[in-house]
Amino acid sequence: MLATEIEIQNVAELRNLVYQILCEHEQLEPGVFPMTERILNRGGRPCGMYFCLHGPRNVTYTSIWETDGNTILFYGHLGQRFRRTVLARAPQLTA
Repeated sequence: MLATEIEIQNVAELRNLVYQILCEHEQLEPGVFPMTERILNRGGRPCGMYFCLHGPRNVTYTSIWETDGNTILFYGHLGQRFRRTVLARAPQLTA
């Protein structure tokens, strides 16, 4: 499993980073497959984001950014984690 540290400025950059890494890992052409996202809440407060890339043949690839550890976890289509990325600085997340 690969672990890296990256600096991003905002949620849009986070979204683009997640999309790029998922496409690259699964050898998908960027811009072809849609990605959905959802803000995760704990105790009524936002605590992270869930991203889901919808690939060919209804296969999904996911990623979760959790704000407590400021970490993005990437998962393949079988649910196996293939990468962990730590953000040097967390973007502001609002519900």
